[in-house]
Amino acid sequence: MDPEISKILERFPSGKREMLIPILQAIQTERGFLSGEILEQVGGYLNIPANKVHGVATFYDQFRFRPTGKFHFRICQGTSCHVFGNTNLLQEMEKQLRVKAGSTTRDGLYSLEVVTCLGACEQGPVVMVNNRPHRKVTPESLSKILESIKE
Repeated sequence: MDPEISKILERFPSGKREMLIPILQAIQTERGFLSGEILEQVGGYLNIPANKVHGVATFYDQFRFRPTGKFHFRICQGTSCHVFGNTNLLQEMEKQLRVKAGSTTRDGLYSLEVVTCLGACEQGPVVMVNNRPHRKVTPESLSKILESIKE
């Protein structure tokens, strides 16, 4: 058992199935992702089979199962962002970051994720970098965002 995960679990009542999603959220906030071992440990704590925990976790887009890069980029694929040009922006992001959507660079510096909606539809395309929103992103402003990160 991972002692760091055990400490997180202790903040929640054991055996309370309704705590599953808040527990997974707390662990992902601390660790950045959920591994198979973590899902098993959570299942044991809540008396839920690990495959059920996995089923719930994979149902929601918010949960990740691999480590993200130091700079985690999320691009919105919602209808509004699509209309504002997220498809071209995604291609530009893959080119400039040198990583495909859903992946992390080998050096662990950048990861890129396509998400359903970031909730700023009138300001699209929207890109989040480590939970910091960037609105009305263009290929040119993307270059500026990357330059600011490198500094």
